[in-house]
Amino acid sequence: MSNSRQYSSVVVDGIDRAPARSMLRAVGFEDEDFEKPQIGIAGSPSDLTPCNMHLGELSEHATAGANEAGGKAINFSTITVSDGISMGTPGMRYSLVSREVIADSIETTVAAEGMDGLVAIGGCDKNMPGCMIALARLNRPSVFVYGGTILPGFVSSDTKEENPLDIVSVFEAVGKHAKGELSDEGLKEVEKCAIPGPGSCSGMYTANSMASVIEAMGMSLPGSSAQLAVGKDKRGDCHNAGATVVELCKKGITSRDIMTRKAFENAVTVGMALGGSTNIVLHLLAIAHAAEVNLTIDDFEEIGNRVPVLCDVKPFGKYNVSHLIRIGGIRPLMKMLLDRGMIHGDCLTVTGRTIAEDLEGVESYPAYPDKQDIVRPWDNPIKPDTHLRILRGNLAPTGAVGKITGKEGLYFKGPAKVYENEEDALKGILRGDIVSGDVVVIRNEGPVGGPGMREMLSPTSAVAGRGLIKEVALITDGRFSGGSHGFDVGHITPEAACGGPIGIVQNGDLIEIDAVKNRMELLISKEDYDARMAAYTPPVAKEKRGVLAKYAKLVTSASEGAVTDKDLF
Repeated sequence: MSNSRQYSSVVVDGIDRAPARSMLRAVGFEDEDFEKPQIGIAGSPSDLTPCNMHLGELSEHATAGANEAGGKAINFSTITVSDGISMGTPGMRYSLVSREVIADSIETTVAAEGMDGLVAIGGCDKNMPGCMIALARLNRPSVFVYGGTILPGFVSSDTKEENPLDIVSVFEAVGKHAKGELSDEGLKEVEKCAIPGPGSCSGMYTANSMASVIEAMGMSLPGSSAQLAVGKDKRGDCHNAGATVVELCKKGITSRDIMTRKAFENAVTVGMALGGSTNIVLHLLAIAHAAEVNLTIDDFEEIGNRVPVLCDVKPFGKYNVSHLIRIGGIRPLMKMLLDRGMIHGDCLTVTGRTIAEDLEGVESYPAYPDKQDIVRPWDNPIKPDTHLRILRGNLAPTGAVGKITGKEGLYFKGPAKVYENEEDALKGILRGDIVSGDVVVIRNEGPVGGPGMREMLSPTSAVAGRGLIKEVALITDGRFSGGSHGFDVGHITPEAACGGPIGIVQNGDLIEIDAVKNRMELLISKEDYDARMAAYTPPVAKEKRGVLAKYAKLVTSASEGAVTDKDLF
């Protein structure tokens, strides 16, 4: 097993390493354990959020799997923050920042302690890209495990369980309450019933989207992305992940053997077909950067031109991921894409086999629409090309990302209602400032300007709750939650804090968004545009110390993945 101990042998072998062995004996190592590959089990258990409340238990199953396969598991934890709790507050500025903290902490622990392989277990949104960035940097035998999706909730009066609830239901209930359509008691019942237990948000929001694209990339075991947080399947997934990493150590298969350019193309393709979150653009760019794979927003546009939206899932659709699980999860979709030549079947996965080999024998979804109407057939898509639109124009010279399914139309033109931050926008929407036809502009929320690039779930949900979801566009240099839906464009670059033209928009300016031509224009004269840009002075940095200040100083554009380690030297 010498090759399987490439890193731990440096730490524990030899007379001079007696002090290290002595320390490890105190945490349970026996003589024979020093001859085994050391497998890090990186979890993020926390009472902070339902996404992560069960991850400690899942780590125990991964530990058992690694130990039974001949490895020596070592558990450690990383952080998490809850988007659902901090959303709409200054605390949400730390959400995207936490992706970097998670990546840095896992890299630091594994590299410092000489672990030979790694199981990384994530629940809430930034856990997954944070883990994957670390796996890419470390380039060791590794498997990612998704903590699983939550079950939907139901109000007590919904005895037939016909109207499943999730966290987005609560955000939208706030808007309905502001409009007068929901009483105090009704709002409280939604609040109490929407989140019934452990697991990540139940739609094809960011957590489920990222879990899906990671499996499509080959970095999770088959089926990992489409399992409930509760139940034996997820426990088995964790156990098998521990055993798999030991086997990868023996075979010498590392994360970058799997995370190739073709693997990223597979991930993008599956994420688009699923109707995934805009955040997969941001996070896949960042993971690719860590893996030293050349991936740009132009690749999303090129791939998106040939990938239809096939899944009728929330937030824009009808179904939760728990419904998708019942009909087979994402693997029948991957098989459909493979059979049509849309994904690369020769890509290696953590199983040691190829994507094509892993998908052998996968059955098709039940017949549409007689036995299921969740996943459409190829010739009857929800949208014939991707909902993730890469837009450019004089308002977004270096790109923006729209989440436009066509249900709200493909073209929008209207007068700007400008807000300098998310809080002001939410107040304006709730008090009724926004009317049909408006383009809500929220700026100073980018990676630098926030700092931290907050998600705009509260404003988009308030718009939905007020019944304007098909009548209003919302644009920002911040992000959108995977739970957002509507005519939304985020990731506008350059951002206002970096001198971007979103900073010169004035109330009443006409804005045109074309999701067919992928254009986004501020409809003022060139002379006026040039004069405003010449006179524009970006706001000064908000933070002078601490993690947010460091982040704002280092972070790149959203169009480059908002990474913090590009061209440092």
